Amino acid sequence: MTPVPDTRRRARRALLAIGFGHALEWYDWGIYAIFVPFFATQFFAPGDQVSAVLSSLAVFAVGFVARPVGGLVVGRLADRVGRRPMMALTVGGMAAASLLIGISPTYATIGVGASVVLVLARVVQGLATGGELPSAQTYLAEAAPPERRGLWSSVIYIASVGGNTIGVLLGLVLSLTLTPAQMADFGWRIPFVIGGVLGLVALWIRRSLEETEAFSREAAAGVRPRIWPEIVRHRREAAQVVGLSVGFTVVYYSWVISAPAYAISELGIDSSAALLAGVLASLVLIAVQPAWGALSDRIGRRPVLLISSLGTAALLFPLQAMVRDAVQLGIAMAIAMVFIGAGIAILPAAYAEMFPTRIRAVGLAVPYSIAVAAFGGTAPYLQTWVGTTLGRPAFTAYVVALLIVTAATVLTLREGRGADLAVDGRHPGREGGEREPARPAA
Repeated sequence: MTPVPDTRRRARRALLAIGFGHALEWYDWGIYAIFVPFFATQFFAPGDQVSAVLSSLAVFAVGFVARPVGGLVVGRLADRVGRRPMMALTVGGMAAASLLIGISPTYATIGVGASVVLVLARVVQGLATGGELPSAQTYLAEAAPPERRGLWSSVIYIASVGGNTIGVLLGLVLSLTLTPAQMADFGWRIPFVIGGVLGLVALWIRRSLEETEAFSREAAAGVRPRIWPEIVRHRREAAQVVGLSVGFTVVYYSWVISAPAYAISELGIDSSAALLAGVLASLVLIAVQPAWGALSDRIGRRPVLLISSLGTAALLFPLQAMVRDAVQLGIAMAIAMVFIGAGIAILPAAYAEMFPTRIRAVGLAVPYSIAVAAFGGTAPYLQTWVGTTLGRPAFTAYVVALLIVTAATVLTLREGRGADLAVDGRHPGREGGEREPARPAA
């Protein structure tokens, strides 16, 4: 029997490897949106700041278009060859693309070639992120003790928010120590180069991970299901993934990722003050997630998801109306984070409990990546465009509508709290908990 201390060491190693690598993924992904005001004119024709920012945000959306492809390819491989090698591949690809952006020549040097480099790097990051999320979420959910899966799953978005917060904090430090001219000249490169270097550290940490018991059992059985028949068979669950994702994705990108950049470029709030407000609000988001995750292990995923989606929807209009300066921005973001954190903390657990082991990664990856590409990838662009043409309340109404869609989807879910994902033959996400077809013995 495995000694308890050794089990605890493996658990700590798994949490560290997933957390650090995932934080790096989202640091690399998030610094693009954070530093858009500083590097936009470096990759596109200078002269029109607003046009350059919108072009850069359009490239931000291009990365999302690549995410379903990455989710399909990497998710499928994660279900066939293992979660661990795919997580190494995704973190390496993300870091390499970040380094490429950091050392790329500018538009003034190579003309449109700079725009091409930016697009290619963002596509690679989209592929990497599309594969990282389902692989890492699936690994962590399968490795967690069933009775603590909600708490463990909060590590995913703690890492995501932590990585993004480090990027925001670095932007704050750079904006305070460098002049605007220096930021536009070379300061924006620093965070991208750091992300590339830290990718090597993440690869080193993840090398020691072991495969999960659930995947090892499935691999030992030698089952090689065909992907599309399985996805069609679980089309109800795929639709539920889309419904769950749309509201949380858009509110996450508009309030957690791009709110400081929007406040700087559209509301005229001082960049340092807006970035500091974003950092403090993100710390609130990090702090509340373990509590929500632990609560979901006690009362279930559905009640917590409903608190998050409906609570956030009810608060967005009052919070949006109160933002006039940096202090109000920080307060509004902090209040929103309490309710947003309830949902995102337990999404990895909820997703994993919806699918059987043999398609758990790819079954999540395809619908999730499509939803995030269609809604999350366009959120910063719509936030800027709709805000300037139709007014800020119009975009807020759009976010609220999607959160209501998410709440309605939650009502269709079967509660999966406490289900043992390593037990073959039981799929907690299906109505009635019916048995899966028999599989060959190992």
